[in-house]
Amino acid sequence: MTPLDLRTTPRIHHPRRWAALVPALLACYMDLLDATIVTVALPAFEEDLGAGPATLQWTSAGYTLAFAVLLITGGRVGDIYGRKRTFVTGMAVFLLTSVLCGLARNPEMLVVSRVLQGAAAAMMIPQVLSFIQVEFPSPERPRALAMYGISLALGGMTGPVLGGLLIQADIAGLGWRAVFLINLPVGAAALLGALRLMPESRSGTAPKLDLVGVLLVTAALVAVMYPLVQGHETGWPLWTFLSFVAVMPILLFFSWHQRFRERSGGTPLIPARMSRHRSLRAGLPLALIFFAGTGHTFVFSLYLQQGLGYSSWRTGLTLFPSSLGIIAGSMLSIRLAPRLGRRVVSIAALVKIAGVVGVIYPIHVLGPALTPWALVPGAIVLGTGMAMVSATLVNIVLSKVPVQDAGAASGLMTTALQVGSAISIAVLGTVFFGSLTGTGDHRQAIEACLWVCVALFFASFVMSFLLPPGGVPATAADDRPPSAKDGGIRRSIPR
Repeated sequence: MTPLDLRTTPRIHHPRRWAALVPALLACYMDLLDATIVTVALPAFEEDLGAGPATLQWTSAGYTLAFAVLLITGGRVGDIYGRKRTFVTGMAVFLLTSVLCGLARNPEMLVVSRVLQGAAAAMMIPQVLSFIQVEFPSPERPRALAMYGISLALGGMTGPVLGGLLIQADIAGLGWRAVFLINLPVGAAALLGALRLMPESRSGTAPKLDLVGVLLVTAALVAVMYPLVQGHETGWPLWTFLSFVAVMPILLFFSWHQRFRERSGGTPLIPARMSRHRSLRAGLPLALIFFAGTGHTFVFSLYLQQGLGYSSWRTGLTLFPSSLGIIAGSMLSIRLAPRLGRRVVSIAALVKIAGVVGVIYPIHVLGPALTPWALVPGAIVLGTGMAMVSATLVNIVLSKVPVQDAGAASGLMTTALQVGSAISIAVLGTVFFGSLTGTGDHRQAIEACLWVCVALFFASFVMSFLLPPGGVPATAADDRPPSAKDGGIRRSIPR
């Protein structure tokens, strides 16, 4: 290995970068696959493991929450210890935890394994975008990023359908366990490909990890999530409300710690200067509120299987049309964002409301006679609105942030999306199971959840007007060597 400091040397792009991109994209595919595939397996967890409502919520939300909390730290670990090394380690742990999920003998083992699986994903996924940024020159980068987006879309699209198929087929008597063990062949191929093809890179000025900051953020999120998920089963005792109250002091102490760490010359988890960017001040709470309404797939899968008696395979097929809307929404946002800017987010929020109402109406009118075909229009509209926001909001925010803060802002936005998704499962799960306990009516429970989604999407529509105006500039990042101020990138080139 010959070390190359790109702060003083012209950037040399790895000759096998396109081949090395394949295992990186397989990791992205598996991440989204694992985030969505469990939705159709929830009743199977309940039947086989005796999992209660809280376990079902933690199985989905635990993965997303661990991923969100450790996402920024995962990027920092790659900067310090090497992005290839961190990616390979994360992938190996991801495969190990997939096996643990598949071998789970009780609800507790399943939940803990899912949380560890999300943590492993947080180590490997940030390295993918870093790899694309470092190894691909400006003319090639849009194509590489498009392939990255496609891999995520494919994971989201195939998750419910593949999960339903695996459970229905009951391969080797594995049942629901196959939805986790399917990671082994895909992950093994990605791991071997990364070891063989991926170059190593790291930051020229390695920032120190802010472990205290990570612990404080984790404590704040757990103080929100734990009572939300467990409160219903325990009858909402006093400690649940005290936990909610504790969130604000924890966040205030976190804010003080970040300023103290920055003044002391350390690297804070969230630089204080981030609060000066208007686009972030508006975009972060908007992302949290909007994605807090996106857990409808979690409760909808329960409604289809528990309320209507759908099989896992039929449930997966019923959820699939929203993926067609995601494709349409992605294409629309590419055309509209440069001209309409924040108005795309406003329109998308209204589209999401229309999609939710388009699902509520046939559920309410048809009741037990509901068919998958009656849900197709609403599902497609829901997917369209989701993609329009996902593809546009981050671009709007980052286009208004100075280049030197783009990396930190990108990590914050991605974290906000994931935290919102995790909170959504907790909130909608609480509404669903709470309504079900009171009435035993699955239709009333799902309608209550969907009206909560309508309220959250309307709040997102109102908040979208706080985003900075103007279109999203379609500019590629320059290909200059990073300056010393940027931190540089130190890379080892295989000889």
